[in-house]
Amino acid sequence: MTDTSSSSKLALVTGASRGLGAAMAEALALDYHVVAVARTTGALEELDDRIKARGGSATLAPMDITDPAAMATLCRGIHDRWGRLDLWVHAAIHAAPLAPANFVDTKDWQKSIAVNASATALLIPYVSPLLGTDGRALFFDDPRAGEKFFGAYGATKAAQIALARSWQTETERTGPRVVIASPAPMPTATRARFFPGEDRDSLTSCAKEASRILADMGV
Repeated sequence: MTDTSSSSKLALVTGASRGLGAAMAEALALDYHVVAVARTTGALEELDDRIKARGGSATLAPMDITDPAAMATLCRGIHDRWGRLDLWVHAAIHAAPLAPANFVDTKDWQKSIAVNASATALLIPYVSPLLGTDGRALFFDDPRAGEKFFGAYGATKAAQIALARSWQTETERTGPRVVIASPAPMPTATRARFFPGEDRDSLTSCAKEASRILADMGV
């Protein structure tokens, strides 16, 4: 991890290289030191440049969230350096190509499970102790389960949100606070893959949605 600065508040953003995750990291960097996680180093460096231009700071962690050893190293590093997290934003997602259920590619299915479901199940117990009772975790719902051609994405995204909802219910009285937001349609690469002919000018910008969701959370 490349440390750039420190701050009184700390946010972890998984899936921070583009789309809503990147917008969240930029918005949070105004008040938080951001630990930005994604596989693409170049995209993280571009994010870091934008954050610095706004007067913020970030620690870049080019890691694969499906790698248990890497995630253990990440969370141990956060613990050893800062001792806690104030906020975790989980925006990482794999958008498998649309396909009828009887034509879902095995590799796409396995990657969807690994990124969308298994990594979430891995990260929750790793991150939860860092959040303690006062921290917050943010997930993003996209209810596509059961829609035609959305088999791999819809099923594994639903599994991710089911895990988050269970955690939300379990921690309602004890903390951390788990929030599941429903973003408006945005001109992301994921949405472009699903709706290639859509008028992107009519969609809500990722920056605007990030600001709205954070405001709704009181962040």
